[in-house]
Order: sequence, then C-alpha cells, then structure tokens
Amino acid sequence: MNRRYFLKNTSLAGFTISSLVTATPANAQPDNNTEDIKAIDIAEATIDDLQQRMKSNQLTSKALTAMYLKRIQSIDKNGPAINSVIEVNPDALSIAEALDKERKTGKIRGPLHGIPVLIKDNIDSGDKMMTTAGSLALVGNKAAKDAFIVKLLRDAGAVLLGKTNLSEFANFRSSHSTSGWSSRGGQTKCPYVLNRNPSGSSAGTGSAVAASLCTIGIGTETDGSIVSPSSVNGLVGIKPTVGLWSRSGIIPISATQDTAGPMARTVKDAAILLGALAGADSADAITAQSNGKVQKDYTTFLDATALSGKRLGFDKSTLRGNPDIVALINKTLELLKAHDATIVEIDLLKPVYALGDAEFEVLKYEFKDGLNKYLAGANAPVKSLKEVINFNNQHEATAMPFFKQELLIDSEEKGDLNSKEYTEALAKSTAARKVIDDLLQSNNLDAICGPTNGPACCIDLVNGDYDNGVSLSSPAAMAGYPHITVPMGFVHQLPVGFSFFSTAYEEPKIIALAYAFEQATKQRKAPEYLANIR
Repeated sequence: MNRRYFLKNTSLAGFTISSLVTATPANAQPDNNTEDIKAIDIAEATIDDLQQRMKSNQLTSKALTAMYLKRIQSIDKNGPAINSVIEVNPDALSIAEALDKERKTGKIRGPLHGIPVLIKDNIDSGDKMMTTAGSLALVGNKAAKDAFIVKLLRDAGAVLLGKTNLSEFANFRSSHSTSGWSSRGGQTKCPYVLNRNPSGSSAGTGSAVAASLCTIGIGTETDGSIVSPSSVNGLVGIKPTVGLWSRSGIIPISATQDTAGPMARTVKDAAILLGALAGADSADAITAQSNGKVQKDYTTFLDATALSGKRLGFDKSTLRGNPDIVALINKTLELLKAHDATIVEIDLLKPVYALGDAEFEVLKYEFKDGLNKYLAGANAPVKSLKEVINFNNQHEATAMPFFKQELLIDSEEKGDLNSKEYTEALAKSTAARKVIDDLLQSNNLDAICGPTNGPACCIDLVNGDYDNGVSLSSPAAMAGYPHITVPMGFVHQLPVGFSFFSTAYEEPKIIALAYAFEQATKQRKAPEYLANIR
C-alpha cells in the first residue's frame, strides 16, 4: 500500500506557521569581497551552463554561490517566501572560494566542481549546520562527520550550500500530517501555486530546486518522497536501487526501502549527480551488492532515440480520476507510440496492493530500530524514539500545533526485528520484487511506465493531506528498485510527472528512456509563484 495513502500524504503551504516556530535563518550572506563579476540569470541554469561560464572566466563558484544566497533571501525568505531552505551553510562562500583557487591551478575535480547543492535536513554534514529531520526535539544535533554521500559530494567539488526543510521525520510522524511541514522549519510552499504544498517528505528540496535556489539537490525516499515532490515541482527525480547510494549518516525510516537520490531540472544533471555519489560504503552493508554494477558516468546513457523499439508496461488502472490528468496520460501514451515504443497492458497495482499493509508494518519496526541506533550515536539532546515522543508531549504547543505523533507512538510499541510479525511482513512486502520481475520477464518489457502521481494538493492544516490521484511510487519502493520521474505536462498551472522503473540496478536503461522522453516533450517550465490557480 502506498505510504502516501495511509498517511493521507500530500498538502501544505501555510503562511502563518513560521510565527509559531523558530527556524534557523538563512544567515550566510554574500560578502563585500565577492568578485566583481556581472550577475547572470541563474534561473534554470544547468551544470553544463555554469561549468562553461566558469571555464571561460565569466563566472566563479564564489560569485555563483553568492547569487544563490541572494536568491534564497529574495524568493525563499521574502517575496513569495516558499520557505524551502531550513538552514544555509555559513561556510558556503569560503568553500566556493577554495574551489575557485583549485580551478586557477588547473585542478578540476569533475562536472560538480564549484556547483552549489542543497541537501535534505535528515542528512549528516560534519560542519556548522544541524541535522534535525525538521524536529524541534533534535535541534542542536551537529554531526561529528559527513554522511558517506556528503563526503563524496565534497570530494566531487560541490559547494554544500545548505539544507532543505522536509516533512518532519520524513513524513513518518502522524497519520494525518501535512507534507512540507516541520516543527523546526515551518511550512514549505509549492512555488508553482503558493497555496499548495510541494508533496512528499523531500518537499524542501523539491521547491528549492524548482525555484532555482541551487543547481541540483538531494532528497531521500522510503516510498514516494523523491519522485512525488519531483513530479509536483516539475523536476527530474531519481530514486536509485537501494544499495547504489549509501545511507550511513542519514536519519532513517527503513533499512529495506530508504535511499537518497538526485532531484534536478534536467535528466542530465540528475545523471551527473547519481554517478558521483554511487559506491560501496563499509558502514552500509547493502551497498556491497552494488559492486560491479555502479556506473561512474550515467550521462553516457543519454540517448534521445532510446524509446524506439522499447516495450513499456502500462497499468490502465492509472487511467482514472481527474479527467484532465487522464487526458494528459493518454496524450503521453500516444507520444510514446509515435516514438516507436510499444505499450503493453499489464496488471501491476492490483497484485502490489494485495500485499496489504505489510509495507507499513515493516516501516514501523525498522523506523524504531533505525532511529534508536542513529540517536544513540548522535549529538542530539534526545537519545531514543521514546525520548522524542516525550519531548513532543512536553512541548506540544510548538512541536505539535496541528497534528500529533501517532506513527511515532505506534512504532515505539513495536518489538525488535526478530519479531514474527516483522519477519512475516518483510517477506510479504518484498514480494513486490517478484511481481515486478515476473511482469518484466513474461511480457519481455524494458521498463514499466505511468503517471508518477497527481498535481500538488491544497494546504489543509486541519484535515492533513489527501489523495491526489493514482501513484506509481509503491511498487518500486517496496521492491527497492530504481525509479525516475520526468515532467509530463501541466494540469492547469500544476506540473505532473511521468515515471519509468525497472528491476535492480537498471538505472542506465530508465535514464535513457527518461532522457528520450524529456527531449521529445520539453515540459519543464519555471514556476510563476501564483497565489492561486488562475
């Protein structure tokens, strides 16, 4: 069952919540010594665009970083005030300046050299920034070292610009939560229409990348939390195979399903980031399975003709609900056929949903186990899930002003990972792998495709999130398989994404399909920050 449904996951973008909490300000400002380089329009700028400008001395990383910091102040903290950045890195400018000095000596680490990146606030960074999962209970938690993927990010030459807001504890706190809200960071808004929320738990990364507050961003997903905010924010999001990217140093939900992944405005930018952060980590045993399967440069698979001759599975049960969305999906299927792809009707969602609540039970057991292990070694003032619950109860007015902590309590009541209920639920949930593999093999499919989910929902702090249409996140999430979403078009002024996924470590195949689809459709458009649907 899709976690977005049993959490009623999708909406929020409140205008008054920030007055109820204390969020860390974006306090790193461009200094007076920033190079006198003519400002450029960084909205929608790609990695290639920026690297070319830095190569030709039209731009430095320090000047670029200063431009993003200024944009964060003008768009994120003021103006439309989308509130996607929970904290900026006070060392961002000095990091960029050091990378500029390397460039001057001829040292270029790769395509990410000097590129500013925002990461989700559940990913450790061994610097002056906190890692809180958006929770007031974790305020003060400064990691002793970088998460493995953050170390790789720095090694690749990226500038860690700051951290993004998220649905608190990656939207695993309440059964009727509102996406994009955290007790520490307040409410994040969808930059396309400000009275709607950016969906999923990686809401802040989705809004920030869509609004060009960074070049690329990193989100995390258990079920839908990369692909859903990418879809509703007109982005490309890649949920990698579980094991392609390390999870060590990331506040967890599920050891079975968790992974971080790229969120970008183009397939190529997402592919660049995917390869840079892939690799085995001794602190995360599942990454050993990626040995021999990692591609360090996924851009080599970008092929504008990749749809030709491919067989794509499609579940027609996704053709229900909002007639505007159905019309958009049908138009997309005709486009795929026009590019010589064969659409094969399959029955995917029914057998996956038949697995019942097994996934949800797995998440509750693994959340308790994983969070207790993380907090035991962290610098947070709370050291266990039980202490988080107690903190929230003691600070109810600020920690739980709109919804409570039913999922935290339910998880705390679970036993350990030797429990019969857990092992049986795990076997049932991971049976999604067989469902997908059997469909791929029996129908000779290259991938499965369909709508990622519906458009962004309205903010509703009273009732929480609501169903915004058929979602395709759960099958790949439960299986731990790779999933990519690409902008498909708009329903009114709201973006909607289209998904491709396949079996384990087939990132090259789905990236190729997504790139061909992107080049054929060109549906990515910058947000207009509308107050309401026109």
